[in-house]
Parts: sequence; structure tokens; C-alpha cells
Amino acid sequence: MMYQENILDHYKSPRNFGKINDASVHHHEYNPLCGDEIEMFLIIDKDKKIADVKFNGHGCAISQASASMLTEQIKGKNIDGLKKLTKENILEMLGITLSPVRLKCALLSLDTLKNSILIFEKYVKKNE
Repeated sequence: MMYQENILDHYKSPRNFGKINDASVHHHEYNPLCGDEIEMFLIIDKDKKIADVKFNGHGCAISQASASMLTEQIKGKNIDGLKKLTKENILEMLGITLSPVRLKCALLSLDTLKNSILIFEKYVKKNE
């Protein structure tokens, strides 16, 4: 019950919700099965750490709460470590068992983060 309350709290009052106009990278992901959308904005500093993060989007409580919780967890972390995050990390963070369909909702934020990092790294490599 406590985990469900936490999910509802993050859904009703999402942390780090918004946009960053001068983000180092931003990326949008969409789940066509349910219509959930998440756009993530990252400021990545010279040490490859997440200096700031915001997300924007809409969808079910699980997708939006997952994005809110994930953004809280990644601030100040190095992107190399974040690339190692797994679905198990997200499930542990949420603290509930999910059906396969709901799992896609929960993992949308992780997919958005990982693809944002890939885009950022390609951009940096291209401009070296």
C-alpha cells in the first residue's frame, strides 16, 4: 500500500516536471500501446554528470511516476553509470509487481533516459 501511495504522490505532484530550454540533450519517447509520452531534458556537465533534469509528458500514473522518481535518482550521477540501469532498478524503485503491459509504461522513462544519453554521446563524439 505504501508503494501505491508513493506512485500516486509522484503522479499528482511530479518532481522535476517541466522543460529546460538550454538542455545539453532532450529526447521524446512514445508508447503506442497506451499513448504514454515522456520527453526528457538533461544538462550534462563537463564531468559527464547530470547537472539538471526535467521531464514533460502525459500518460498513466505508472509512466509519469516512474519518470518523476527516475529524475530524482539521476541528478548528480555520471552518465556512464546511468547506462547500466536496468528494468530491475525501475521495478525496485516503484516497489510493485507489474503486468507485461504495465511494465512498458514503467520502463518508458528509462528508455527515454538511455536514448538521451546515446544521442548526447553521438553528438559529443561527432564534435570532437
